[in-house]
Amino acid sequence: MVFSVFMDEIMRKVTRLVVVGGVPIGRGNPCVVQSMTTSKTSDFRKAIDEIERLAEAGSQIVRVAIADGKDAIALGDIIRLSPIPIVADVHFDFSLAVEAIKAGVHKLRINPGTLRSREKLFELASMLRSERIPVRVGCNSGSIAPQFQNLYNENPAEGLVQSALHYVEILKDKQVEDIVVSLKSSDVSTTVAAYERFSFLSDIPLHIGVTEAGPGVIGAARSTVALTLLLAKGIGDTIRVSLTGDSVAEVRVCYEILSSLGLPMAHPYPKLISCPTCGRISYDLISLIREIEPKLYRVRKDIKVAIMGCAVNGPGEAKEADIGIAGEKGRFLLFKAGKILGKNLTIEEARDMLFAEIEKL
Repeated sequence: MVFSVFMDEIMRKVTRLVVVGGVPIGRGNPCVVQSMTTSKTSDFRKAIDEIERLAEAGSQIVRVAIADGKDAIALGDIIRLSPIPIVADVHFDFSLAVEAIKAGVHKLRINPGTLRSREKLFELASMLRSERIPVRVGCNSGSIAPQFQNLYNENPAEGLVQSALHYVEILKDKQVEDIVVSLKSSDVSTTVAAYERFSFLSDIPLHIGVTEAGPGVIGAARSTVALTLLLAKGIGDTIRVSLTGDSVAEVRVCYEILSSLGLPMAHPYPKLISCPTCGRISYDLISLIREIEPKLYRVRKDIKVAIMGCAVNGPGEAKEADIGIAGEKGRFLLFKAGKILGKNLTIEEARDMLFAEIEKL
């Protein structure tokens, strides 16, 4: 609630509108959640399966790597069957970007440090304009355009910004206006400084995130720090949490960040709270959480669900939850808005009643 009030006091940065496969980015729309497949794009069935899981988790756009001709060939079928818009991620080879455009990709992502030919970029820009395909200029700390490398060495954030602006101007010279920019570093302070600087200079929508953030808790922590600092200043139109591991986890962390800040989201998202594990717990709380969590995140409702470990942390401490269960010595109770609905339940009864009541909410 504190963050909701805080955000109301800050005018969110008003950026121009870019529409990606029907998904609006910028101009005050809710921050768009993205992820990227870990599957080889050429492995068509695996890629589609992963995209469907990401869409179910709430990803609104998904990026796929186009590393070679096999990936480019598979792209058309992936676009045709995907439930959400597809972004083609292209490095080094302009011909792959051309093939992605021909396949009807919803957005193209290019990097100033890996696609350096001005003449080829002009050709690409003409195709983007004629096909009305948006483009993301994605700058990473590991791939700065050569002419800005010395600047980057002296001032990393400014190097990222100027590298991005250079490519933006080239695209604008060819009347390409549907542009999104990202300026990612694995260093949180560099990332935040770069986005703040670019936001001051331009009204282009920003895709925010920390690159190479790391695995699990490490990557989630680094990403949360950077994204919170930016979102609390009204900066950020679309986000990705880049984790080493399961791509679905990226989507969940994105929504937890947006939800914790009280920001509007395109999809209702449940909040799960649970007590810290301690010596008072007399049942396998962690296993119960692992069973409930994936089912809960498929629920499209803005609700708070509590899974508590004992009577101490039961309905009293979780009274603000819409629904919850607490257990002690193998018996459980179900509570709703602080009022007890069922006592002396087995774990199976409590779990089933929990989801039955969630359906009613």
